[in-house]
This record gives sequence, structure tokens and C-alpha cells, in this order.
Amino acid sequence: MVSRVIPVSTFDLVLFGATGDLARRKVLPSLFHRFQVGQFSEESRIIGASRSDMSKQAFRSFVAKCLEEFSDTASADESCVKRFLNLIDYVQIDASTETGWDVLSSKMRPQIISVFYLSVAPGLFGTIASRLRASGCSNRESRIVVEKPFGHDLPSAQALNKELLNSFEEDQIYRIDHYLGKETVQNLMALRFANSLFEPLWSAAHIDHVQITVAEDMGIAGRGEYYDQSGAMRDMVQNHLMQLLCLIAMEPPSKFSATAVRNEKVKVIQALEPVSNANIARGQYVSSMPGEDYLDHAGNPHSQTESFVAMKVQVANWRWAGTPFYLRTGKCLRERVSEIVVQFRDPPHMIFDGTEGHKGNTLVIRLQPDEGITLHTTIKDPGPGGMRLADASLDMSFADTRVPTERSQDAYERLIMDVVRGDQTLFMRGDEVVAAWEWTDPTIEAWQEKRFAPSTYDVGGSGPEDSLLLIHRDGRRWRPIGR
Repeated sequence: MVSRVIPVSTFDLVLFGATGDLARRKVLPSLFHRFQVGQFSEESRIIGASRSDMSKQAFRSFVAKCLEEFSDTASADESCVKRFLNLIDYVQIDASTETGWDVLSSKMRPQIISVFYLSVAPGLFGTIASRLRASGCSNRESRIVVEKPFGHDLPSAQALNKELLNSFEEDQIYRIDHYLGKETVQNLMALRFANSLFEPLWSAAHIDHVQITVAEDMGIAGRGEYYDQSGAMRDMVQNHLMQLLCLIAMEPPSKFSATAVRNEKVKVIQALEPVSNANIARGQYVSSMPGEDYLDHAGNPHSQTESFVAMKVQVANWRWAGTPFYLRTGKCLRERVSEIVVQFRDPPHMIFDGTEGHKGNTLVIRLQPDEGITLHTTIKDPGPGGMRLADASLDMSFADTRVPTERSQDAYERLIMDVVRGDQTLFMRGDEVVAAWEWTDPTIEAWQEKRFAPSTYDVGGSGPEDSLLLIHRDGRRWRPIGR
């Protein structure tokens, strides 16, 4: 299966925070890969912007080193790398002062689509947006991209929305969540809405429960001070897991458009019931190695911030009444894996004897590291000896659907090109962010008020015992991490 590369219009992309980690690892390599396959031409430009005092040539050398480290330039045509570097320009800008804005304004081409990618601290979003408007850098056709975290709570998210809307219209704002750029996440919508096989079964009448797991095998070392101010609930549940939940639970949109899809996602969030502490498990990782506990990495010996959270969530609507969604995410777990498990109900009457170990039908949607979809079914065990049932899997790995020479596309590549196209389908809308915080904030506030301390769990495990009890008491089991 060979992917089609659809060219985009000529654009000017200004990358704020151009010397930062995200720009080095993701944004600049993603732009190179899209240029490498011919998705945009040499008429486009990429303008780095940061406080660093650098010449254009010095920044080009910086970009070349980024590509050497984070992209496959060894197999790339050397002339392609040179042509890409020729697109690169640089402006020294201090977001808190007037320095550099007139220079940037002089470089913008009003007749060309302009994209402003803010790979900076969220506290600078509003300031940069305001200065882009005041300096004449932006116009009605411009797009602005902002990274998470989009707010720390409901008031901060509302304030940030207001700041951005003072300078840009909602249809110009792209709140990026890289999880939505993953191939499997988008295939989830195709699986549901392009196949008559699944949609009639996609409800509480046929689905027993849904599990959404985002497990990480690394801890918070190196970013402990930041992470300790957020925790797993703010860092992962409020955005990544919430987005996956919406795509699983949403009603079919009237058409595949940004407005229609995002309308249905907002309805899911608004239908979420409040979660009591009895249906939540929180944890902090501990290690047998000195200095490797969460508290050591956080630099706060009294921290009660969670590095793990599991919760049982109910969607209060006709489609999902009675079907729980179990969400789970954490640091320092057994393996790095993200997946969605849809467990279908057993047949209403099993006619076969000896089926105590029957596992039922399960749809597993793997987001990482091995993207793909597996449907677990039940068949007769081949051979004589009567009717014995066995489990069999229908497996589709996306690695198998690509030709051997085709490189897997990074989520940022797809999302950045969507910005250039003006397609907001895979980006969060302002009211969606607000709705997510409205649901999340009361839970976090309850932890603070009641001192709901997290339990401990071992590095390399599956999380605290509380998370096992959370699902075991319902007569269900988590799908093992790293299976």
C-alpha cells in the first residue's frame, strides 16, 4: 500500500522557540520529511524565531545538526538537504519586548499563507499573539499553532482562550495534540464510520466495557519540577486520554468536517458523569535504586502529585448507559504502550460446554509502539475430539501495510500539513478545552481538599494495587501492559 502525497500551498512558517527541544526533535525534522517527499516546494519558507543571537547561517547549521540527529538524512539525497536548508531564515525576537518584530514583519509575504507555530511556554501564547497582530505580521488568512498544556485549570484555560481570541479568530487557532495525528487514531474513525460491520454493535447493548491505557516506561527525571505542578491527571487524562475517549464514544457526525467532528466530541465530554474518589486510583512510583523514586525526581519530599491515575468513567447518554470506560496512565510502568481495548459482551446464551475460559470478542487498537488493530475472535480448535473452542486473532499491523521502503509518518508531519491546508478536524476547539477542564477540575480539587494521597507502586510494574481493585470489583481485568 503506497501512500499518496498531496501537495500543499506555498507557505511561510514562523517557528517561535526555534532552538528549543520540541523544535529540534519534532517540528524541524517533520518539515524536512514533508519537503523530502515533495509535499511543499522551495517557494515556501521556514523562519526560526527565538531570543538567541544567531545569524541566518548559524541557524541553518543548527537545523542541519537537528536533521542529522533526529531524521534519516543518511539515506536522503544530499542536494535535498541543501535545498531544504535554503528555505531556512532566522529572526532574533524577544516576545517580552519590541525587539525583532519589525524585522519579522518585513519578511512576511501578505499574499502567502502564514503559519505561526508557538513552541514556547504557554505563558507567552497571548503575548506573542498580540504582538503578531500589532506588528502587522498576521492577517485574516494566518494560522497560529499552540502546544499543550492549554491552561492549568478552567480559569487559566478560559483566560488563554480569551487572549488568543483578542488577536485571532477561532478558525485560525490550532490547539495541537500529537496523539490525534497518529495513524491508528485516525483509523479509529474510519473503522467506526466506514464499516457497516462495527457501527450496529457500537453501543452498551453489545459492548461490555472499554479500556484506554497510555503507559510510559520512563519517569520524570529532568522535568520533575514541571511535572510535579501538573501530575498525570492534567498532563495526560485531561487531553490525550480525553481525546481518545471522545473518538471511541462520539456519535457519527453528519459529515467528516472539522465542525461536525468537533461538535460530537464536545457532546461526549459534556455527557461525562462526575467521578467519585471511590472510582479513582492514584499512585507515585518508588524504586529499589536510591534516588530514583518519584519524590527524588520531583525534588519535593512531601509531594502528593500522582504519576499514575486510573479511573472508571461513565458516559451518561443512550448509547453508553451502563458501559464503563476504564482510563489508565502512568510513568515508570512495565512498557511503553498506548492502546484502546473494546470488550464486547458474551453471547446471551452459550450453547457449547466447557467454555469457562472463553475470552469473548475483543477489539484492540494499538497506538504505540506497534500501530495496528487486532480483533480477537473465537473459532473451533482444529482437529478431532469434539467441539473445543479456541481464540484466534485477525491482526492488521500498519507496518505490514507499507511498502518496505516507505517510512512511517510522524504525527507532527500530518498535523503541520493540516494547518497549512486549513483543516482543523484533528485540533481541539476552544469550547472543547473548556469542557474538558470543567470535568477535570472538581476531581483535582477534591484531592487537594481531602488530602487524597497517592499509593505507591514499583518501577517496572503495572501501577498500584488500588488500580487492580478498581476494575476487579466489577468482575473485570485490565489487559496486561506489555502483553
